[in-house]
Amino acid sequence: MIFTIYKEEQELLQTIGKAAQSLGYPAYVVGGFVRDRLLGRESKDLDVVCVGSGVELAQELTKHLRPRPRLTVYKRFGTACIKHQGVEIEFVGARKESYRSDSRKPIVEQGTLTDDQNRRDFTINALAVSLNEHDFGTISDPFDGLKDLGDKIIRTPLEPGQTFSDDPLRMMRAIRFAAQLGFKIEQETLASIKQNRRRIHIVSKERITTELNKIILSPIPSVGFHLLYDTGLLKIIFPEMADLQGVDVRGGKAHKDNFYHTLEVLDNLAFRSMDLWLRWSAILHDIAKPATKRWHPRTGWSFHGHEALGATWVPKIFRRMRLPLDHKMKYVQKMVRLHQRPICLSRDEITDSAIRRLLFDAGEDIDDLMLLCESDITSKNRDKVERYLENYQLVRQKIKEVEEADHMRNWQPPISGEDIMDAFDLRPSREVGIIKDAIREAILDGVIPNEREAAWKYMLDQADRLGLKAPS
Repeated sequence: MIFTIYKEEQELLQTIGKAAQSLGYPAYVVGGFVRDRLLGRESKDLDVVCVGSGVELAQELTKHLRPRPRLTVYKRFGTACIKHQGVEIEFVGARKESYRSDSRKPIVEQGTLTDDQNRRDFTINALAVSLNEHDFGTISDPFDGLKDLGDKIIRTPLEPGQTFSDDPLRMMRAIRFAAQLGFKIEQETLASIKQNRRRIHIVSKERITTELNKIILSPIPSVGFHLLYDTGLLKIIFPEMADLQGVDVRGGKAHKDNFYHTLEVLDNLAFRSMDLWLRWSAILHDIAKPATKRWHPRTGWSFHGHEALGATWVPKIFRRMRLPLDHKMKYVQKMVRLHQRPICLSRDEITDSAIRRLLFDAGEDIDDLMLLCESDITSKNRDKVERYLENYQLVRQKIKEVEEADHMRNWQPPISGEDIMDAFDLRPSREVGIIKDAIREAILDGVIPNEREAAWKYMLDQADRLGLKAPS
């Protein structure tokens, strides 16, 4: 079969082939570029394998390209990379690999194209397209990867137990491709993931989390999480999420399964937003429900305080999973902590004071918070869903009105702690905190307007109550 090469790719691929020919190295494009193009997906990454030195081929190619691209060589791995006209090209020599049982780092030897295809993770990634003049564009498909592409199947080229034992990260990759592409994992391959799941312990947290994030960003993330749960991988890599699964029944009353509810929320949000950290907020919004679950004979099951406890768990989960401990973590923490607030507002009479407090606490993330809350509606009762959505629309309208009137988004009180210290010749102290908090609460409650003059007068009144006098 001949691979269809677009006109804009023709020159680059032929140039790579000519550079390889000048060195006497047969060369091929392999892996993701071939797979994605056959699936009609855009790809800007080229993996080039040559029977020879990949670094030498990259060095030779730079002489043929204009403008001459920058070359990056990774001596430790025997690979090289260049970027040309928006395309990232990685070069490696064909190799065969063997593994020790305690490491996913292979022992590498030079090999043939067949050796290189044998070491690939899945049949759909073992496809190779020739860049050689005598058979340019011909597809090499030793494992029926084309058929698996057509059947939408994830399957290992060799015996799956050996494939996953050699490099356990491939188990995560199988699930990631299933989620990204909407493919099924072949039965023997899936069974082998379950059998080899404990091998994931030799993989670094960073590599696991990279694959997990790609699953989270897939079109329907629940596909990947169902597979992670069913294979037992989730219990190992993310035990808090696995612990959400299950339903207790007492007195004929059952709570919902919080694992499947979380996946529904995540999918709902995935239809609305591609933001990774908002999706993480959906994953973690109910993470502390198992720890806060209580049974009350009169009222049934409750999870009081799960949002506050969940927010305290976010840093430890991020730290363990090697996620960033910066503003992204604080954003997720905020979403988890506040996700119940709009729900409570929608059930009560919506006061300006409550909206001001919500705007003050959520700041610029208020729209994301509302998106999370609307995604949190997973009832099968359509009337109930419509009612909740209508209530949230009322909250959104009230937020708009209060924001226009009071400008509370990202608001800070008009009187700062420094102002208070300067006015009364104070050092940082308990009294400064009391006055600052009183001014903030008075504005949020609507006691005084959000104006400096009114806040200054209120500051003087509060200081007087504390026995403080401005220096003459």
